Amino acid sequence: MIIKVILEPSDEGGFTVIVPALPGCISEGDSKEEALNNIREAIELYIEPIEDDLIFASNAEQFEIAM
Repeated sequence: MIIKVILEPSDEGGFTVIVPALPGCISEGDSKEEALNNIREAIELYIEPIEDDLIFASNAEQFEIAM
């Protein structure tokens, strides 16, 4: 899975990373590498509960819609 993130310098030092596709999924780190490692973990934790809840009827269909 590829997810786009936005990495920006923080006013206080270090970096903040935001995941536009996952509202509220934000992390930070003292270096770019640390911030990106932290956001990987945050994404995993963000998505984990969704995977546990994916119990659908056998005849359920999945669709993508454009807005």
